[in-house]
Amino acid sequence: MSPALASVAAPVPAEHHARLTGVTRVFGARKGTGVHALGPVDLDLNRGEFFSVVGPSGCGKSTLLDVLAGLSSPTAGTAEFEGKPINGVPAGVGVVFQEDASFPWLSVEDNVAFGLRRSGVDAAEVARRVDYAIGFMGLKDFSKAYPAQLSGGMRQRVCIARTLVMQPRLILLDEPFGALDQQTRLLMGDELLRLWRETGATVLLITHALDEAAMLSDRVGVMSARPGLFIDVLETGWPRDRDSRIVSHPRFGELTAHLWDKLRAESLKHLRGS
Repeated sequence: MSPALASVAAPVPAEHHARLTGVTRVFGARKGTGVHALGPVDLDLNRGEFFSVVGPSGCGKSTLLDVLAGLSSPTAGTAEFEGKPINGVPAGVGVVFQEDASFPWLSVEDNVAFGLRRSGVDAAEVARRVDYAIGFMGLKDFSKAYPAQLSGGMRQRVCIARTLVMQPRLILLDEPFGALDQQTRLLMGDELLRLWRETGATVLLITHALDEAAMLSDRVGVMSARPGLFIDVLETGWPRDRDSRIVSHPRFGELTAHLWDKLRAESLKHLRGS
């Protein structure tokens, strides 16, 4: 990584990869006692960028991700991926959740191969992709191990590898490192940045950790309290070849302070009912 971190990163391509337009999500709207969770929200994700979303608990961050993943339909507005309306989980979209989603009765390699086999991918292609993903995520020595034999960080590597083998063009991550200690989170952040660079995928990360958002992202969207709206979108200006050493740069402190100021003001406004 270049030490000249003050230099602005190369511009992210302006081609829109995914788009939310006027998206609103109200739960229980048909019963007349709806909870207005999100929106209206507009969001353009540029192809190949790393975009993080932060905001108060319960502000609709995960709901926004679910809409992009096709796991939840907007009450109003439109959601698109690669120019097509999102109806169900689109081909080319991969999702990693905070919860350990590995199957305890399957080995690491069988966990990683699970989605490919269900999709009917040829056995030789399954073997090739699984071997690559396990190697990429540093799991070669544990391919025959079971989740109970792995640390929390390694189990998340398995989940990411299982997404990676599907060759997604858009990767959605919902607090994937939330249960990990700070040191492991930083190291997993490095692995995530490496995956992002080498695959060229567009990444959207939901996180409560402001330092994580500041370190990983090209842009960070700050959401209001429910119903969630974007109240700020911050460009970090980091070079593409960044890693966790970036936390020692003065700009890192400036970015996290800016994010905290926005969230603190929003949280105080919400607490005071204004």
